[in-house]
Amino acid sequence: MTLTAVLFAGGLSPRMGVDKATHTIAGEQLWARQLRVLNGLQPDAFWISARTMPAWCPPEIKTVLDEPPSRGPMSGLRAALQSMRTSHLLTLAVDLPQMSTIHLLKLKSLARPGCGVVRRNGDFLEVLCAIYPVEAAVIAESTLVGTDASLQNFARLLMQHGCAQTCPLDETEKPLYHNVNTPADMKKTTC
Repeated sequence: MTLTAVLFAGGLSPRMGVDKATHTIAGEQLWARQLRVLNGLQPDAFWISARTMPAWCPPEIKTVLDEPPSRGPMSGLRAALQSMRTSHLLTLAVDLPQMSTIHLLKLKSLARPGCGVVRRNGDFLEVLCAIYPVEAAVIAESTLVGTDASLQNFARLLMQHGCAQTCPLDETEKPLYHNVNTPADMKKTTC
């Protein structure tokens, strides 16, 4: 298995009021923290996915931009899947500040040839901290041009085609998936 790790930072952050990637938690901006977590995986390739080039983007890291018109995170995922030269793509959203390298290594250990891993949190699929096989590119393309371009729909289609498996989060893992979209969410972060 070869791995491309990509940080998803394309959100517009309307509820936060500013680019959430630049918020500081425990003395570190979110984007820098997430890049450090991903770097701990020692991936074969390391990218940032965004709608436009972020001002904070380190010049040594490749940025994969959405093709306009953007249809949300599905556009970024399709662009990353089409660009990759590895067997699997690991995605991490910039707004999951409690994620750990150890957990991502566990996620990586669950992936198989031609099959990725999407964790389940109750009825919700954790699609922006997941592993997708290169075979998912075809399904990403059809999802993006369809009527439902949500990542939840995409993940369900992957499972139907045998390109992804799901496994539930246990109670100790759920805090890792704490998503920050508002200033109130930031206050609940325990990094």
